[in-house]
Amino acid sequence: MGFVTGMLAGLARRNIDPAPLLHAAGVDLADPARRIPVERYAALYNLLNRELDDEGFALFAQPMRVGSFEFLCRGCLTAPTLAEALQRASRFLRLVLPDLAVSVRRSQGRADLVIAETRHLATDPDDPGRIFAFEWLLRLLHGLSCWLAGRGIALDSVLFPYRKPAHFADYALIFTEDSHFAPTLPGGNGVLLASFNANLLELPLRRDEAALSAFLDGAPGKITTLYRRDRAMVIRVRDLLRAALPAPLSLDEVAERLHLSPRTVHRRLEEEGSSFRGIKDALRRDMALARLVKTRDPVARIAADLGYTDTSAFYRAFVEWTGMAPAYYRRHWAQTQD
Repeated sequence: MGFVTGMLAGLARRNIDPAPLLHAAGVDLADPARRIPVERYAALYNLLNRELDDEGFALFAQPMRVGSFEFLCRGCLTAPTLAEALQRASRFLRLVLPDLAVSVRRSQGRADLVIAETRHLATDPDDPGRIFAFEWLLRLLHGLSCWLAGRGIALDSVLFPYRKPAHFADYALIFTEDSHFAPTLPGGNGVLLASFNANLLELPLRRDEAALSAFLDGAPGKITTLYRRDRAMVIRVRDLLRAALPAPLSLDEVAERLHLSPRTVHRRLEEEGSSFRGIKDALRRDMALARLVKTRDPVARIAADLGYTDTSAFYRAFVEWTGMAPAYYRRHWAQTQD
């Protein structure tokens, strides 16, 4: 839900009621613990773009007119390598999105995709719209890079220029588990650094005009769904862990059910920017939040159903996820509905 809140921030700045668009996309903001199907998120993305005639969601000093993403794709399509495609993307974005400067740096076998503010996106560095602007552009460039190269490109680490947001646990699924947060100083310009193996910059592009025509059907919102193909092992492991609850499967047991070695599962999860522990924690967090707001089940029962043999261990984990105890979270949620 944190991504939706950020996406809608530009509407608030223009005093536009988001209710009709949310209804059209089938998105309900009333339940903060609810997961929004990625297809509905993509639909809302495209509806906002068309309503505003701005693929930048009214978050920047000038609108990024509808059609900008298509021309970005066309400009990159004929590049010989991913490195050249990102250079072309940087030059194009300088024209249509001057508030954020994109560049690529190489050093000692590592590459950094750099997204830097050239203008303050908000007076508050932790403004939801500013946070979403960085999330959105990184996802856009990363997703486009994966599609152009015809393969998943693992981000080894990302440094985000703001405080850890409430929805930071989802970063492990969308970006990488190795996500860090460094608040931008008041009056300063933030810089996002996404690091990956520099050898990936030499990947040849594997898409043609025919593939682009199919890709643009549903774009640019469609790019938010790409990680589902890029992260097949993450999804398979998550599904196995969910089906086995309350029994807590080990990595060895999951690998056996996948007919793979534990080392292979570990390596594939690492390539997809995740880990076995990270997937297990994210699954438990999602299910705990949903149970606390949608049922009256005792906390001890929820802990047991999620595979915690010790309720105190569940308490500690929940406080780490949300900053509050389970019972307090439930009461706070109930009060917001009164």
